[in-house]
Amino acid sequence: MSELLSIALFLASVALYAWKAGRNTWWFAATLTVLGLFVVLNITLYASDYFTGDGINDAVLYTLTNSLTGAGIGKYILPGVGVAVALVAVFGALGWVLRRRRHHPHHVGYSLAALLLALASVDASPAFHQISELVKSQSREGDPDFAAYYKEPSKRIDNPQLNLVYIYGESLERTYFDNDAFPNLTPELGRIKDEGIDFSNTMQLPGTDYTIAGMVASQCGIPLFAPFEGNASASVSSFFPQNICLGDILKNSGYENYFVQGANLRFAGKDVFLKSHGFDHLFGAEELKTTVADPAYRNDWGFYDDTVLEETWKKFEELSQSGKRFSLFALTVDTHHPDGFISRTCERKRYDVDGKKNLSFSAVSCSQEHIAALIEKIKASPYFKNTVIVVSSDHLAMKNSAWDYLNKHDRSNLFFVLRGDRPQQETLAVKRNTMDNGATVLDILGGDNYIGLGRSSLSGQSLSGIFINMKEKILAWKPDVIRLWNFPKEIKNFTIDSQKNMIAFSGSHFRLPLLLRVSDQRVEPLPESEYSAPLRFQLADFAPRDNFVWVDRCYKMGQLWSPELALSTDWCVSQGQLGGEQKVQHVDKPQWKGKTTFRDTLIDMERYKGNVDTLKVVDNDIRYKADSFVFNVAGAPEEVKQFSGISRPESWGRWSNAQLGSDVKIEYKEPLPEKFDLVITAKAYGPNANKPIPVRVGQSEQVLTLVNDVTTTTLHFDNPTRSNTLTITPPDPQSTNEGNILGHSPRQLGIGMVAWAAMRSRSSRVR
Repeated sequence: MSELLSIALFLASVALYAWKAGRNTWWFAATLTVLGLFVVLNITLYASDYFTGDGINDAVLYTLTNSLTGAGIGKYILPGVGVAVALVAVFGALGWVLRRRRHHPHHVGYSLAALLLALASVDASPAFHQISELVKSQSREGDPDFAAYYKEPSKRIDNPQLNLVYIYGESLERTYFDNDAFPNLTPELGRIKDEGIDFSNTMQLPGTDYTIAGMVASQCGIPLFAPFEGNASASVSSFFPQNICLGDILKNSGYENYFVQGANLRFAGKDVFLKSHGFDHLFGAEELKTTVADPAYRNDWGFYDDTVLEETWKKFEELSQSGKRFSLFALTVDTHHPDGFISRTCERKRYDVDGKKNLSFSAVSCSQEHIAALIEKIKASPYFKNTVIVVSSDHLAMKNSAWDYLNKHDRSNLFFVLRGDRPQQETLAVKRNTMDNGATVLDILGGDNYIGLGRSSLSGQSLSGIFINMKEKILAWKPDVIRLWNFPKEIKNFTIDSQKNMIAFSGSHFRLPLLLRVSDQRVEPLPESEYSAPLRFQLADFAPRDNFVWVDRCYKMGQLWSPELALSTDWCVSQGQLGGEQKVQHVDKPQWKGKTTFRDTLIDMERYKGNVDTLKVVDNDIRYKADSFVFNVAGAPEEVKQFSGISRPESWGRWSNAQLGSDVKIEYKEPLPEKFDLVITAKAYGPNANKPIPVRVGQSEQVLTLVNDVTTTTLHFDNPTRSNTLTITPPDPQSTNEGNILGHSPRQLGIGMVAWAAMRSRSSRVR
């Protein structure tokens, strides 16, 4: 109902302004802005609902504020472009309609009424209410009984005897295994499920309904509710640092913990979570590409399930033969929404519903076949007798092409156990949730029967059986769960570990580089990731009086406040206010200790504007004072007018990148001398080694030869035409992801440049 009301208010606002308001630039801009906000909110709602089936929830916010590296976006590029085009068209149409009476006198009353209607349409929108509720849920007091139900298990298992294989089936909910509803959909894995302990009533709770959240729930016994202050969860170097999770207990008990998946480990911070809780051996898309038989055999997310599960089997054999105590976790991906993927080795590649092929069901039938094959190999091995196999869904299926059929039934998550030491065939319909999974596994392995809010379904009672409405209870505990992150409210003293690239303060650790907005009772971390704006751009959005602590490479802040550090790649700390005082400190020790010193100084708006303008200068337009072009920092010497064909700075220098231009061109502000020496410190990439590389200045050309290691070469040039441009043409650019930012397109690398300088033949500096 609220959705229809919001649309009606929106249309009323548009109609009233278009036909009655008349011409006024301010009222037009204000009304268009609010109406545009309505459009954006609703597009966000529908896009979120496409993925979650539940609108804008914690899953959406967490995913967007964490790493998107490795996300399988291939299927969404065209729809995304379509949405962008539609947005532009809608805004254009709105602007045209609202200006229909631009030649008529302005009417304040009608303009005000139209603006109020627009505001009311936003307020009535379900998207606005969902976002508001998420924001409010971050600051509530919590529930006083949380401490009574949250239980920390013992940190180790005494004398463990069993190895663990834990398989997460992506979206592989138990509903698919209803043979009456979906005949012969899961014959292989369904048969295996019926041979073990099958927990048939595993519900899904808020904060457990996407992959990383399902993993946290099943291993730590808590939902994934994260602080969203400045992408906080993306900046922390540890994940729920105070919690004792299944991986921690296993590691403390002598287990070596392994995790294998086909997608990129960076996506949604999965790598941070696993490393924070006992997993020392992680294999994702980047790690597997050097070990799999066919690295080119991939889907949008990474490697297909047949590849991943074959690697899992190889790892199981290797670890079993070594005699080590181990846990081996695997996560599939072929059943990912919206349609899934079909491995080429599946015997059944098609599943029909209502006489038509259904892609999601087909993917489920295929994936379960591979999971079943892995389990059968483990069961047939001599190592099964000391092994527990767990198969569970990470969460219920999101909105996919099977969605309408699934929702006709009572849906539940998959969770069953096969014990090699003690075979047991039983179906347990006890009411439980996915937070109970880790506690149940721990109980089987000989540990406690509880983890966090989870309880063993073999010897304890799930909280789902205690509380009538467990979903409401979980939401009431949300602030308590967020506090488990131990997220700091203040920063006074801090330590920078320049070797681990970390900053620590108030009991928390964060990855560098990092920008902090500091106010009374609040510290807002703003990390720099592959998809975020550079920190200096984020700092440029600060208000004149906002206190900040900025830890980054010295050269990034040297251009502003410390020119002597403009070529340093060490860590530096800058703090102050953009409109007041700023100071830069050089981190010159492996363990460097600092203090925050924010003085209440007079704000100078001219200084503020100058700082903001400098912060917003793009990398290639930065200029520094130096006798040579130093490639491991942003920008160029003052003498350089512009340059092209060069990739981003790295710790050692920069690569040429043929995607940005077939030539490396450096144009100086002034003509180069008639005779000069060009001193080049560089290396070649791959097959470019030992090949002639033409270097041109005007009509003069010299040949440069490089190897794969860094060398320094001097070339002598005659420049009678007084050209001001140097050009280098790498002979054989190679498309590669080596040294690339995860998630970015491959670069075409030719030569790696460390430094070069144009010097008069008499060794005087070129000006």
